[in-house]
Amino acid sequence: MHSGHTLTIESDPKPADRSVVERGLEAFNHQHAGDSHHQPLCVFVRDSAGNVLGGLLGDTYYGWLAINLLWLDEAWRGHGYGRMLLRAAEAEAIGRGCHHAHVDTLSFQALDFYLGAGYTVFGELAGLPPGYTRYFLQKPLAAHGS
Repeated sequence: MHSGHTLTIESDPKPADRSVVERGLEAFNHQHAGDSHHQPLCVFVRDSAGNVLGGLLGDTYYGWLAINLLWLDEAWRGHGYGRMLLRAAEAEAIGRGCHHAHVDTLSFQALDFYLGAGYTVFGELAGLPPGYTRYFLQKPLAAHGS
């Protein structure tokens, strides 16, 4: 390492420092793959007072929907709201020109839910977390609709 340079490990970095890395990678990717057309995509279930009962947080980029988080309050599980969140996100992604979706889930979370919604496993990591498996799934959107 050059004289005067340091390497730091930080659990709570400044947003501006994170942004330098994010913008740098975005510029590099743009050189090789073109504009990602990145957009956040969030869908929420709210009660009559506007309180969030659950939601799906994701992004669309390079023609893909990335489902980052999908959660429902336990009282609202099993009533079709998860399926509605997923279908709404997929429909919006298709409207944005996406042709595929991807998600990961842990073996104690929602593997059967995603399999039932037409997602297929393309990879897994055993022991993440210990005693469980992390599954990576994908689904073509345009061919199957939402």
